[in-house]
Amino acid sequence: MIRKRASGKYRLYSKKVDPKTGRRRNLGTFSTRAAAEKHERAVQFFKRR
Repeated sequence: MIRKRASGKYRLYSKKVDPKTGRRRNLGTFSTRAAAEKHERAVQFFKRR
């Protein structure tokens, strides 16, 4: 899940809520949406290997 920050950057969050904090886990902040989408694909790849 990618959200745009107030600073103009894009942050990648996990789909599941972290039970310890009650919030979504931060998976990285990127300057462009394309970079965030690229990293999201990499995360999905390693999650399923």
